[in-house]
Amino acid sequence: MIRKIEKEEINDVLNIWINASIQAHNFIDEEFWKSKTVDMRETYIPNSDTYIFKENEIIKGFFSLHGNTLAAMFVSPEFHSNGIGREMMEKAKSLRNKLELTVYKENPKSIEFYKKCGFQIIKEKVDVHTGHIEVLMNFSS
Repeated sequence: MIRKIEKEEINDVLNIWINASIQAHNFIDEEFWKSKTVDMRETYIPNSDTYIFKENEIIKGFFSLHGNTLAAMFVSPEFHSNGIGREMMEKAKSLRNKLELTVYKENPKSIEFYKKCGFQIIKEKVDVHTGHIEVLMNFSS
């Protein structure tokens, strides 16, 4: 089931975020992600529309929308390749007519996932926080 996050679920979401971020972005020092946990807890998640994917009483993934930006979409690594990301993407697309996102160029698996979901590459830019190249992608229904 996909539904809006409840306040007491923030720790589960943060655990998914940190574990999936470290795994997907092994080209960025793990300490960078850990240093962003407070910002995620206190700023990014509370100021976004965040939805969780919960099954059998386990939160397996989440996504956050900030306006028309898909600010985050993460599936717990042990549940990858089970269609959870696809289900969450369909929900996100049902909530917005247009979406944009950025993904690191060094994360080709995610870029391919977003392409399969109908996103197109618009441009590349340097992420000011990490110095790595991000790909800006968008989708419109």
